[in-house]
Amino acid sequence: MTATRPGLVPIAGWLRSYDRSWLRPDIVAGVTVAALIVPKNLGYAGIAGIPLQNGLYAAAAGAILYAVFGTSRQISVGPSSGLAAVAAGATLAAGLTAEHEIASFVAGITLASGVLFLLMFVLRVGWIAQFLSRAVVTGFLFGAALDVVIGELPKLTGTETTGSNPVQELWSWFGTLGQSDAWTVLVGVAALAVVFGLRWLAPSVPGALVLVVGGLVASWLLDLGARGVALVGEVPRGLPSVEVPDLGLALDHVGVVAVAATALVLIGFSQTAGDARAFAARHRYRIDMDQESFAQGVANTGAGLLQGMPVSTSLSASSLNDRSGARTGLASLTSGVTVLLTLVVLAPLFSQLPKPVLAALIIEAVVSGMIDVPEMRRLFRVQRFDFWIATAAIVGTLLFGVFAGVVIGIALSLLWLVWVATHPAMPTLAREAGTQVFRELSEHPEDEEVPGVAALRLDGGLFFATSDALQDRIREVINSSDGLTGIVLDCSGIAYVDSQGSGKIADILDLTEQSGITLRLAKLKPAARDILDREGVLERIGADRIHGSVHRAVEAQLGSRMAPPDPPSA
Repeated sequence: MTATRPGLVPIAGWLRSYDRSWLRPDIVAGVTVAALIVPKNLGYAGIAGIPLQNGLYAAAAGAILYAVFGTSRQISVGPSSGLAAVAAGATLAAGLTAEHEIASFVAGITLASGVLFLLMFVLRVGWIAQFLSRAVVTGFLFGAALDVVIGELPKLTGTETTGSNPVQELWSWFGTLGQSDAWTVLVGVAALAVVFGLRWLAPSVPGALVLVVGGLVASWLLDLGARGVALVGEVPRGLPSVEVPDLGLALDHVGVVAVAATALVLIGFSQTAGDARAFAARHRYRIDMDQESFAQGVANTGAGLLQGMPVSTSLSASSLNDRSGARTGLASLTSGVTVLLTLVVLAPLFSQLPKPVLAALIIEAVVSGMIDVPEMRRLFRVQRFDFWIATAAIVGTLLFGVFAGVVIGIALSLLWLVWVATHPAMPTLAREAGTQVFRELSEHPEDEEVPGVAALRLDGGLFFATSDALQDRIREVINSSDGLTGIVLDCSGIAYVDSQGSGKIADILDLTEQSGITLRLAKLKPAARDILDREGVLERIGADRIHGSVHRAVEAQLGSRMAPPDPPSA
């Protein structure tokens, strides 16, 4: 594949070079994926609280539009449990209860997220999605999954619960167990046993499809509706129509829409970017992340205008697409068309689906797709702080709800980013015995500290967020070191300097001169050198105090420490 950009409509390129031998595996993969996503999207629509057919509208729109505008050959785009949970949290925060209002509102935030994706493409700012910490996403999705599971429990028992947060709802549910409907409980337990049993015992079997077919057959054979088991209700046959969501409703809750759309973009694009890169690396072709943001924007815009719900990469569907032999976006097109045919031919069948079966489908979807226990263990083992950040996101979601969890998650990511940016590592360096190598003293306490000379390294850019921290660190070294005559600042980690950073070097130079200490710079990069030169700092320091290595700087200081420091510049 050439290194040129794919253009706004990549399908035009790969269709021209399409190999007929790819047709069969593409069609097989597309139909196979459709068999997986049709039942799963019924569950995702249930999570979001919208009519079941709207979930299928979004699935078709996402698959077809991404195939036209996306650059990944294996990605399958459609609704996901995480995005559905965000949508559900937004409707709850907006206080909406009527199904038609919820459907319009979810379509509205989907459309808003599509517009944000397109704005990202125009401004080429896809890197913004990287600001959402993986630890925060893990914790938020974990908490949101628990919230969804708690919300589905009453459907397994045929009871009603109350409470303003998931914890209160769970407590309320325990209090209603004595009022459970026996047939509803039987159907719910059997559905959970089937879907989780297949996942553990036969993971290659499409458990969601088996569960939906089995639920429909059981509903017909046992007449479950007449036995008191709640059914899904009417699912109309037909194709979606283009309909602009209620803009007045969105404007009435513009703050909720803004936060929800931002969260959908951050979560959705981070998933898409990771999955698209993984498949491209595996199959040795190139993707364009700017084009991916455009494709996601078009897909979500289309899903919103077709009364659907948010869409993004589905890792399970994409993996199945890959395993089934998908070679091009034709597989995704086939999936989308198959979903449309399902809407035209089979949609009314879903009307007889028992609600406990749908609840089991939803619970399995969020448990398998959002509760990542291995990742929580990894965070605990590798970086304990990330683990506690993820835990805070879980607790925040459970105590305050999914939408509040979104806000908490974004806030935690930004606070963590600010903390990391404003607290760069500035280790003390010491010399490895018998060598010219200087390295972190904290990692190698046996190394030699040079008497009268302190060597430090700033690991990070020197800009407005870190400059004060560097000055404080140098002041600390001056105040805590007896007989100090020189400070060597290792600049190898400084790749960027702004005007405030260069001005701070001038302030640090004033501080060292007033303390009778010589400041030397080592391993200064060209970009940083240019900024400091324009500031006039290098002229003040002097070329003889700028060195190619920490060793040379220390040796120069040792050779000159008997001489008095240069007087301050006039």
